[in-house]
This record gives sequence, structure tokens and C-alpha cells, in this order.
Amino acid sequence: MYRSSVRSFIGGPGLTPADLAMVFLMREDDDTRPRPMPTLTVREVPAAVRALASLGVHSVKIFAGSRVRDAHATQGMSPISLMARSISAAKKAAPGVLVMTETCVCSHNDSGECWLADERGDVDLAATIKVLAAQAVMQAAAGADIVGPAAMIPRSVRAVRQALDAAGHKGVGIMPHLIFESSLYEGYRASMGAVPRSGTRAFQIAPGRSEQAVHVAREMVDEGADMILTEPALHTVDTLVHLKDKIPVPLVPFSVSGEYLRLTDQRADGGRDVRGLLEAYTVLKRAGAGRIITYGALELAREISAS
Repeated sequence: MYRSSVRSFIGGPGLTPADLAMVFLMREDDDTRPRPMPTLTVREVPAAVRALASLGVHSVKIFAGSRVRDAHATQGMSPISLMARSISAAKKAAPGVLVMTETCVCSHNDSGECWLADERGDVDLAATIKVLAAQAVMQAAAGADIVGPAAMIPRSVRAVRQALDAAGHKGVGIMPHLIFESSLYEGYRASMGAVPRSGTRAFQIAPGRSEQAVHVAREMVDEGADMILTEPALHTVDTLVHLKDKIPVPLVPFSVSGEYLRLTDQRADGGRDVRGLLEAYTVLKRAGAGRIITYGALELAREISAS
């Protein structure tokens, strides 16, 4: 039996706060509806960002919807939207913190779908791609460092890259979402009002189709992706291993709402015991994760600092 110091020495690199990015689910100040997942107001962003930075977490991923929604996801492109105000608040509070966004229409579209519909109610790819590109430019103008096309729409990454470059945002990165179908998104969907009217996400990958995930990831890179987000994180460990040697960009798993809720326990003080997440994310790092996006970043950073 080795001493603990010897085990630590030969145990390999562990998880650090710098490996983590915190999820911010945003709400308006006067929106007090109960939600399954924790949410923030713009007013609360500066303190949250500074608390994370003090513990060594230097990146956040922001999700923000629109109170007023229509069939064209119009508010998602507004420079005074909740997303724009949230990005600006984070960057002003801590300019060195990296801000990532979700770029999608599901929380701005009155149908809750990740795509816009044509006159027949079918997917209008051209209209959806145009709106996603406009959203990305707005987010970059507000201060986002990395935008995240999340609709899994073919050719959307290329359109976002072209739009960013044309608007003078060549230094802004693109991290599209590579998403497997899962029931683990329900907490997020309920919190953000992003439940699709159809009941399904048309472009997400069936859990058994790992070969499709590799194909889609390669297409994303060919279109200009600078990194790839994979979700749900623990359902994509094999995909991380496969992709690590097949694409030349970093891989960033997103530990989604269901993983956070199921792998943590409520403590007596109201906080959550995140030791299960710590173990799981160590596996993700071992599998090739460049960073890990999680709702538990703050609690994990505290746990790591105390150990």
C-alpha cells in the first residue's frame, strides 16, 4: 500500500478549476418562476464571475432566451437582448474571463424548436442559418469570445464563420454543439422554456450512432469550427476517444442539467455534494477533454481548493 504522497505523485494530472467552465442560465430580474436549474439575473452576473475567477475558473458559457418570442426568433438577434446584456455584464466585471454563448433559436422561437419553419411548417434551413449567423454577430459585438451554434444545422458553422469575419470578428472562436439525443436535457429545457413543440430535436444524433457523430464532427471542422462541444458529457466518452485522433481541434464535453442533478446530492446546508462529478470529470479529462462545461464549476472549484 503506497503512502498518499506516493499515490499522488504517480496518479497523473488531476482535475483543476482551470479545466472547468461554468454554465449561466439567465433570467430577467422580475422573473421569479420556480425552475429545476439555478438561474441568474444580469445584476447577479458580476459577483458570480468574480467568485469563479477567485477560485481559478476563468470561463463561462451563457444561455439566455427571450421573453417575447415569435416565429422568426427576432429577439435573439437584438443588441439589447438578455444574451447581449449578460455577455456585457460578464466582460465588464472580469475582462479576462472567457465568455462562451449558445447560438440557437430554441429559446427565442415561439415553437421551442431549434429551427425556423417555412409557410408549410417544414424546416426552413436557409432562414434558420441566416438567423443563427446574425445571432453570432450580435453576441460577438457584445463581447463573446466563443459562439456556440447549437442547432446541429448543416452548413450553419460555415455561415457563422463568414458572418463573423465579414463583421470584423475574425478573432472570435466557434464551438458548435455535437449533440446526442437524451432525456438528460429536461431540466435545462424546462428552465429556459425551450421545449420543442414537435417533441424531438430533428438534427440531434441517435445514441447508438457513434459513426454519425464522427462524420458530423468532421463536417463541422471542415466548415470552420475551432473546437467541438459534445453533449451529454458522460454519454460521449467513447466519442471523445474516437475524435481525439481524427480531428485537429479541442474537444469540450458539456455536462448537462440531468448529469448535474443525478450525480450530486443535496447537503444539509442547501449546497450540493459534487464528489461524484469530480470523479466523472476526471474520466472525461483522461478521455481527452480540453475543458469541461458544467453547472457545478463553482462547487467543484471549492471542493478542489479544499482538498
